[in-house]
Amino acid sequence: MASYIHVPSVAPVVPRLHITVDQQDMEAGSMRLMKEIRPYWDPAQVKLKVFTDGITNKLVGCYIGDSLDDVVLVRVYGNKTELFVDRENELKSFHVLHAHGCAPQLYCTFQNGLCYKFMEGSALDPEHVRNPSIFRLITRQLAKFHAIHAHNGWIPKPNLWLKLERYFALIPTELADTSLHARFSMEVPGHQELQQELVLMKKHLSSLGSPIVLCHNDLLCKNIIYNEKEGYVKFIDYEYAGYNYQAFDIGNHFNEFAGVNEVDYSLYPDKNVQLQWLKSYLEALKEYKGLSAEVTDKEVEVLYFQVNLFALASHFFWGLWALIQAKYSTIDFDFLGYAVVRFRQYFKMKSEVVNLKLPE
Repeated sequence: MASYIHVPSVAPVVPRLHITVDQQDMEAGSMRLMKEIRPYWDPAQVKLKVFTDGITNKLVGCYIGDSLDDVVLVRVYGNKTELFVDRENELKSFHVLHAHGCAPQLYCTFQNGLCYKFMEGSALDPEHVRNPSIFRLITRQLAKFHAIHAHNGWIPKPNLWLKLERYFALIPTELADTSLHARFSMEVPGHQELQQELVLMKKHLSSLGSPIVLCHNDLLCKNIIYNEKEGYVKFIDYEYAGYNYQAFDIGNHFNEFAGVNEVDYSLYPDKNVQLQWLKSYLEALKEYKGLSAEVTDKEVEVLYFQVNLFALASHFFWGLWALIQAKYSTIDFDFLGYAVVRFRQYFKMKSEVVNLKLPE
């Protein structure tokens, strides 16, 4: 299987609780979970903090007193997200990343979610990821992800094309809300046009030679936690993690410089910023792989070429994803509008990067 991830034999056994948490009553469900995984906590003393950054799942932090030393995060999966998120793969990714110091401790899973340790720090915004002192921390952490070896020399395959084909099969042909459907019909490219783009994109991008590595695949700003006091960043949310093209993971992150709620693609990093970012990343990657060779300008230019073409696949991926969410999600977010934005940027960027040349 292309997304196969081997869980280390030393990985701790994580209990699965037969508890379902109602998204409309997160407090009651969270308290039931705390009785199981924090039985020594006095229920009357437990405090809850609702996090509102996510647009896929519901998230609540549970803790005692004022200390953040032991905060348990309760994440409840969004409606029908099992259609496009492989939950078994997510748990395997969690274990592997935790074993390599890249993910927090996982406390338990339950019927429609999971509980894990809170990582102290601030979720980033678009203005932060442009800051060289912060993006150098991001490049190191992403290089650490990408340097994790596949099990026993197994040669991984990218999960991108399988996921895109699966998403394509799930996109709606109509939406129940009449006003939404009118927008859908007018503003979203037709089924045949999207299918043609997918075929052409797969043929072209598959030939670029981007390495297959363990990717985060969803490195938006809010999934990056910056601990300013300790001077590091960590990535959260591994729903889409898996083996994929190195250039997709980076191109996807560059697209996220534009933000989510108020998307502004003028914030996409220019070539100068990208070259600085990519050189820092390649230096860290070589360090994690134990290679002493210096990073050459050609290596940086090759990666720049690959990344900006794979950024197209990122737009297409999240465009399809948003169309599926527009049909099924109960979260208050304009998923249809987001899909339209991503497809428009796909076609705009396609016309800009089609003339990029691989360095000789």
